[in-house]
Formats: sequence, structure tokens, C-alpha cells
Amino acid sequence: MASREFLKILRSARLGDVSAQQQLASAYLNGSFNTPIQPANALIWLEKSYLFITNQKLNGHSSGDTQISQIQQQISEVPLFATFNSPAFTFGWESFWSIAEENASHVSAAAKWQLADLLLNPLKKELQNQLEIWISKKGLTTLPSHLKATDFTSLKNIAKRYLSELVETDSAFTPQAKELFIKLQPKNEALSSLWNAWIADQNEDALIQAAEFGLTIAKLTLGLKLAQFNEASLAIKEGAKSNASLKKAAHWLELAAKDGDCDAWFALGEIYRRPQFSGYNASESDRCFDSAADLGHAQAQFRKGANLWRKREKIEEKVRGLQASYWLWQAHQQGVPEAEELLSKILENVSDPKKNDWYQLALFAEKALNHHAEYKLDHEWILMCHRLIIANQFNLSKAELLLCEVGQLQHEHCVVVDIRWELPKILPRLIQIDSIQQRRFLLAAGKAFAGTELDQEGNLRQRRYRFDRVTSWLNSTFSKTQLEVEPA
Repeated sequence: MASREFLKILRSARLGDVSAQQQLASAYLNGSFNTPIQPANALIWLEKSYLFITNQKLNGHSSGDTQISQIQQQISEVPLFATFNSPAFTFGWESFWSIAEENASHVSAAAKWQLADLLLNPLKKELQNQLEIWISKKGLTTLPSHLKATDFTSLKNIAKRYLSELVETDSAFTPQAKELFIKLQPKNEALSSLWNAWIADQNEDALIQAAEFGLTIAKLTLGLKLAQFNEASLAIKEGAKSNASLKKAAHWLELAAKDGDCDAWFALGEIYRRPQFSGYNASESDRCFDSAADLGHAQAQFRKGANLWRKREKIEEKVRGLQASYWLWQAHQQGVPEAEELLSKILENVSDPKKNDWYQLALFAEKALNHHAEYKLDHEWILMCHRLIIANQFNLSKAELLLCEVGQLQHEHCVVVDIRWELPKILPRLIQIDSIQQRRFLLAAGKAFAGTELDQEGNLRQRRYRFDRVTSWLNSTFSKTQLEVEPA
């Protein structure tokens, strides 16, 4: 039920009291005197007040300008979109365009923002369609002539100009204008704009928006910031934030990790290891580190390799240390200094073939292979020549030379020499591949052995016999007087 004071104001307003009309409009806007908020009714009374003052001004009253300014300020506070389809909308629509073109900064900015929001906001698409129909029927003759608007599209272009002005100036509507401006940009441009705002000004709001819009690096950066990571090493600083902050950090890092960011996986691994984190989980931490390693994170690869090496007794693998050496080698390739030291404990290094016992025979074998058609070497002799070259490159023993499965020696980072199938007491060896030349010889030998049956070279006794014949022939055929020695 309306209060007595409201009824008193209403009575005066109906009698033409301009001040009472403005008070009544204010009550409908703000809900004072227990009045229900009704923007359309507020606009009706502001229209009555505006028309009365305009008529007075035409009759020579000097106070009209001040009163019109007050009414325009009240009009700019009316939510225009809420008055659509009401009798007062036409007055409000025309008034907002006039106010937007005036110089009064705050009132003009308010009108510009409402028009830009009404015509451009994607959330008001249905209302915009109705407004376009309304404009096509009514026309634009009552709008300020200097707007040069001919249709709904040209009005939208003017609204875009208003929005740009609000973004570039400092007003109460600038934050809202920036948010709408970003929504209207193509996604890539919007994300780029927000990220640049973070880089240039360390604008945290822009960083959060970029993360919310799906920019992976923004999600990662926000997660690292919340967890207080040392960005240089991706390690959490001592005295890091509370569990609540780590939970928020984990949320953003998980989103970045789902995008395939290796740094995010590594950071998650660190968080799951923190005692102050309520979600502490060593197994989950290892899983995150493994995911980071799979995606190429150097420190994660070192951590995974070191972890596999520590657990080598418990891990079932054909050759102990092979998995650990692979991840340590990957980390070493990316310049992790600790990886080289640990790798040297797992892999043997034979980087100088000239110092090996098979060096001279390997030179003769290479010469024979280069001219095998001339010497009419049969397939088994060709295979033995390849064995001699490989034995020299990796300093194999005679038993390893004769029994190793040449086609299966090479792994990405090393050769695996395992002859336990014939001599069970001889332990496998892991030998690091150090040079392009070693890879070239392995490739050539692999091609030669491709398609060779397992029993084609015979048993160990037959291979020893063939070895003696081949080496004797090589020594007699390629003596020092016949061979110009070149490095193998």
C-alpha cells in the first residue's frame, strides 16, 4: 500500500509540479516510499517534467537549462531496455541519443553505455531483433540529425563508436565497456588483448579473464601465481600460500594441463607433494610428473629417470636400467646437468672407436663392404663384416660380436647388447650412442640383417669358424701396403 507521503507527491505531480514529478520518477527508479520499481513509469513522469520545462524555456524562463540538465541526469539512470514496448520508450529512446551526443561527461557516458549495451550485447539479441523491427516501422526522423543514421545497422556502428570511446576514457562505465568490447572481438583478438594487458600492466583482472576465456598460458600463469611458484624453476617457494590458495592454483593448473601444457603438469606434481595441500597424494604427483615428462618437460624427465633408476630392482624390464636411461638421456639432451652424471652410471661410453681392439679389422671390413661385388662376398660374410664394424664402434667382446642380435641393438639413445640367450651368465650392457657415425653404421647393419633368418648364421661354433675365415681373409687382402688407412 502506498505511503501517505507518496500519495502527496503523486497528487502534486498530477497537478503539474515539476519537482514532484521528478521525485515521483526517482521513487519509481529507486523504490523509495515502498514504491515498486517501475522504470517505464519513471520515464513517463520524466517526459511530463521535460515537456513542461521545455515549454517554459520557450516562453523565456531562464532556469530551464539547469532543470533540463537535472532531468537528463535522471533519464540516463533509467534502464532503457526495461522500458521497451512501454508508452514512454519513444521519449526515452530519443532522449538517450540526444544525451549521448552532449558534452556533459558523466551523463553522456551513462547514455552511451546504455545504448552500446542495448544495441551490441550478445545477451540482448532477442530484444535487438524486436528493436530493429520497431525502428523499421517508426523511422529515425526524431533522432539528432548529425548522427547520420539511416537504419539499424548504422545505429549499431554509432554504438560501437560509443563503446570504443568508453573503453579509451576513464569513467564509471569503463570496466563494463571493456568487458563488452572483449566479448565482441573475435576470440583470438580478445585473448591477445587481455594477455597483452597482463604483460604490459600486470593487470590481474585481465589475467583472470584471459584464463576464463580459455587461454592456456593465462591458466598456467594464474595457477603459478596463486601457488607462489618460483617461475624460473617451477618450484614452490618456502612458506607458500595456504591450502585454499593451492586448491585454486590446482584448479587452474588442471585446466592448463588438460590443454597439454607440460609446465602445468609439472606444477601439479609439485602441489600434490606439498604437506600443506589437503589433496596430498604421492601417486597422483608421480602421475603428473610422468605426464609432464611425456610432453617433454626436462626436469620431469630427469625426475622420472631418477625414480625409475631408484626402483630398478622392483621394476620388471628386459634389461635393467633401460627405461631410466631413456628418460635421463632425454633430460640430458635438454641440458639438465644432473642427468649427465646419473646417466654415466647407467650407460657405458665408448666414444673413440680408434682406441678399440677391433679398429684395424673394422677398417678392412668397411673396405670389403664398399667393394663387395668386386670380391664376390656371400651374404654370411657381409653380415660378419657388419658385426666387426659394430663391434669396433661399441667396443664389444668377441662373444658379444658373434652373438648379439644386430638388427635389435639400437634403441633411440643407446645400444642394448644382450647375449643371455646363448650365454646366460654374461650380463647385458647399455652403451650410449654418441655420434652420427655410430648411428650410420647401425642403420647400414640393420638393413643388411633385415629379413635374415635367426639360424642363417648358424650356432656359436659355426660363427667362430666363419669369424676366423673372414678376419684371416681381411688381414691378407687389405694389408697396410694395400690400404690407405682412413678413420672409420
